[in-house]
Amino acid sequence: MLLIGCGDVALRTARLLSPTYRLYGLTRNPDQHSSLRAAGITPIAGDLDVYRTLGRLKVDAFAVLHFAPPPSRGDDDLRTRNLLAALAAPSRRTCTPGRARSLPRVIVYISTTGVYGDCGGALIDETHPLAPTTTRATRRVAAERRLRRWCRRTGDRPVKLSVLRAPGIYAEDRLPIERLQRGMPALIDRDDVYTNHIHADDLARATIAAIFRGKPQRAYNVTDDAHWKMGEYFDRVADALALNRPPRIPSDEADRVIPPVMRSFMSESRRLSNARIVSELRWRPLHPTPQAMLDRMREARALASAATAARRNTTT
Repeated sequence: MLLIGCGDVALRTARLLSPTYRLYGLTRNPDQHSSLRAAGITPIAGDLDVYRTLGRLKVDAFAVLHFAPPPSRGDDDLRTRNLLAALAAPSRRTCTPGRARSLPRVIVYISTTGVYGDCGGALIDETHPLAPTTTRATRRVAAERRLRRWCRRTGDRPVKLSVLRAPGIYAEDRLPIERLQRGMPALIDRDDVYTNHIHADDLARATIAAIFRGKPQRAYNVTDDAHWKMGEYFDRVADALALNRPPRIPSDEADRVIPPVMRSFMSESRRLSNARIVSELRWRPLHPTPQAMLDRMREARALASAATAARRNTTT
């Protein structure tokens, strides 16, 4: 299997796959090679932004797991364009001249639920129209459509594509701690938006489920069972880590004091159904809501505090 983009979720996925499958990972960072090998991944040097560097991408993979985000500018995802061109290019080592090598059987692409845009807090599923309101989500829609076209045009045996639309990804080391420490405000409840979350480990498990159980050309919302507003999420994280809850301000004031990129995340409200991924992929989140993880962190903090107090008493 070939991993494109070897960040946190890709490495979590690799840990689950490496005991059984041979893994290759495309990375543009030479300093990452040792950590990839430690995770059971054979590194392949290449940069999706520069097509000529993808010449070593000659692995005839059963599955391609596409974790790489689009570029930070424009309305298209030229990284995905370069990846697909490299996958289809002939390989002198494995194919006769002029003949393309074996294409992957499966592609799993990690997209974003931002492709739906603002839904006014409505509960939606994967049939909801795509209506991105930010350029970053527009690039994701472009990537999804490019992948769909390419996978349908791959000859007698179309490549099976699964698009996993992920919301906010969290884990013990992926929490908005810096934002809380800075005292960045949240919206008052009247103006607040519904947000959705998925634990990084559950997203990794969903990626593997999609390889083997995903239906062709199918999109899946990979979200947990919680339907929290954004301010509630920040409050719960703050309580678990003994930090101050963020102050609440109305929407018009937020337009003036919150940076535009961060503010854009506070302008879209939707609740996501995960019924399709549960029924078709037989996947259930091990973390149904973030609260279970936050409770464990609170308990660990209390135990550490008690242990520190005990050591002080013993020393005294």
